[in-house]
Amino acid sequence: MEQGSAREGVRPAYAPGAFSRAPAECRMPECRVPEQARGEQARGEQAGVERAGGRPADREQARGEHTHSEPPAPRVVQRHSVRGQILDALRAALVDGELVPGQVYSAPALGARFGVSATPVREAMQRLAVEGAVEVVPNRGFRVSERGPRELAELAEVRALIEVPVMMGLARTVPAHRWCGLRPLAEATVTAAAVGDRAAYAESDRAFHRAVLMLSGNEQLVAVADELHRRSQWPLVSGPASRRADLLADASEHTALLDALVSQDLAVVQALVREHFAGADR
Repeated sequence: MEQGSAREGVRPAYAPGAFSRAPAECRMPECRVPEQARGEQARGEQAGVERAGGRPADREQARGEHTHSEPPAPRVVQRHSVRGQILDALRAALVDGELVPGQVYSAPALGARFGVSATPVREAMQRLAVEGAVEVVPNRGFRVSERGPRELAELAEVRALIEVPVMMGLARTVPAHRWCGLRPLAEATVTAAAVGDRAAYAESDRAFHRAVLMLSGNEQLVAVADELHRRSQWPLVSGPASRRADLLADASEHTALLDALVSQDLAVVQALVREHFAGADR
């Protein structure tokens, strides 16, 4: 799927206040034993010692019996993933071209845009830096990585080397009803493409490919392929943004592929899969 850089000044898809104003850092509550519970535990241990005649071995046995009969209450941990929401929003902005390749963005400025502090934005940007989507610029912020058509073609080639043989193997072994279960995911890509929503299409496109590969049962393969797929969706440094017609063409290949997989038409499956990845480097 072709990606291009967007013009500056495009209205942000995520305005301040789009996320709940949860604290940037969530402190885990300490697990304390109430005073009353501690008193009851101490009295129980003392009673066990008195019944056992005060001998050390019996004291340990009494303590063990008490522990097994009254297990501690489970600890309840609540997490507020502000960073996760910001990370998803930044990835969508990358795909949409709202974060322009080559431009530097500061964490405080992006935090003001999203209505949160700079801390979760900085943490999310650090994650994107690990993925290669941005580069850290000391004392300034983060620069969106610049990519050319050659990198996109290389990613498509590597993805094809991984996914094509896996899909062909699955086409020979997976029953038809399992493929029918993926129909809603394929239709979601068509829906996103029809309205020209590049961010929604990118997410639904990855969800479809991920679901297909998960049928292999190889979690490591799924993780590697998904990461390569995500990187292939970042915008190019130059060139037009993906047209709605291009998105619809890609989405239609998903539904056609499912039809061929259900009927176990291996020749059509192979042709569609190779064509799909050949078009991914456009």
